[in-house]
Amino acid sequence: MATFKHSFDHAGFKGDVEVPVGLFINGKYVKSADKNAKTIPVVNPTTGEKLFDLPEGTEADVDLAVKAASEAQNTTWGENVAGFERGKLLMTLATLVERDADILASLEALDNGKTFGAARGFDVPEAAACFRYYGGWADKIHGKVIDQSKDKLTYTRHEPVGVCGQIIPWNFPLLMFAWKLGPALATGCTIVMKPSELTPLTAAYMSKLITEAGFPAGVVNIVNGYGQTVGNAISGHMDINKVAFTGSTAVGRKIMESAAKSNLKKVTLELGGKGANIIFDDADLDSAVRYAAQGIFFNHGQTCCAGSRLYVQSGIYDKFIEKFLAVSKKITVGDPFGAETFQGPQVSQTQYDRIMNYVECGKAEGAKVLTGGERHGKTGYFIQPTVFGDVTSDMKIVQEEIFGPVVVVAKFDTEEEVIAAANDSIYGLASGVFTQNVQKAHRVANALHAGTVWVNCYNELHSQIPFGGFKASGIGRELGEYALENYSEIKSVHVRLTSYVGPVPAA
Repeated sequence: MATFKHSFDHAGFKGDVEVPVGLFINGKYVKSADKNAKTIPVVNPTTGEKLFDLPEGTEADVDLAVKAASEAQNTTWGENVAGFERGKLLMTLATLVERDADILASLEALDNGKTFGAARGFDVPEAAACFRYYGGWADKIHGKVIDQSKDKLTYTRHEPVGVCGQIIPWNFPLLMFAWKLGPALATGCTIVMKPSELTPLTAAYMSKLITEAGFPAGVVNIVNGYGQTVGNAISGHMDINKVAFTGSTAVGRKIMESAAKSNLKKVTLELGGKGANIIFDDADLDSAVRYAAQGIFFNHGQTCCAGSRLYVQSGIYDKFIEKFLAVSKKITVGDPFGAETFQGPQVSQTQYDRIMNYVECGKAEGAKVLTGGERHGKTGYFIQPTVFGDVTSDMKIVQEEIFGPVVVVAKFDTEEEVIAAANDSIYGLASGVFTQNVQKAHRVANALHAGTVWVNCYNELHSQIPFGGFKASGIGRELGEYALENYSEIKSVHVRLTSYVGPVPAA
């Protein structure tokens, strides 16, 4: 079994951690079925140095994982296990996540670069809350008796979809693991999971907790690898009945195409965004400034729902800019294990280069850098919090998702004008509205083409509240009761209570 060992020694946690990083199939850690399989270097984004070599999964490994998941679906899980029992296992898993919170947060900071404080204060507790929330749902998923006539008993059943493929991103490795597993396990589905090859550590550690919690072998299988191999094998597999993906819109299109060309499996996609955050003249200015900074710089800007387009009404524009720049310049960028650090490194050299290319593009198109716009430090993948002013709607930095600590700020005069500007995007994942006028808040929220609208707050996510996008931001919803629909098939059952009464004559 391949393992990764690391000694942590920081203010939040001190200790040695061992993580199994092989493929997790049918409850065991195994080598790839392909003898020619290679390894993938996993890099510490803080230093740019390699942490370890991750065993690479292949299409053959996906086949084995699907067979294990199918066997579990038909024997030890699904409708063979009462919802109450599934719920108990999910709640046990939530408790184990809370027990090992310091370890999980440290692993997130190590291979992702997010700060230990953010992971410990948000990602880990929200992951535990997600498992506990869906644990509560597991025995409450049921159909209805429908009063069709006195001669018939007609009812519906909610049955598990079956084997599900789940492909999660690198920006919230642990949280996305929980978002995907929670509703799938609650409804009785089994899973073949592909974590990002950039950030495999928390998924690998979670495999230990899944076993400790008592889930039967084969219910959750984890196959590491690249998207073009493992991801493609999952999305096109004839024995996977549903695929869930979180990531870029471009890859989402490929997954949807592959799913359609195979067995027409169910698809949910949580994709990119270019969140419009609207600040009206009557907003609580200090609160709006801090939420705006939270909206873009949280998780180093590597957030699909980031408020990366700021629209500020002309009456407060100058005051807002002054305060927003002051907050932006005070953000501490550095070691993710540092107690005062708010922004760590971007996740990889590729992501760093992509963001910096957008920064240079913004400069070339004539946008004005109000602060930042450069590398931070000499090692690692750090970027200064960057604010662009003097932008126009046709600029790439206004239209395209940057996925980094880069925000564009534009001035507006009227409500109608800003609604049109906010909706002028292929994306529709999230938006924000800051105003103390309740009528205006509801009016604008209703007019915005986005799956989530935050009013007088931003980037606040909860397990009970559905999350997903309009337009190119995706299909379906994560979280809340709505997510259960993604993993359920609805069956109608007709039971006649009387003898045949149709037109065919008796024998």
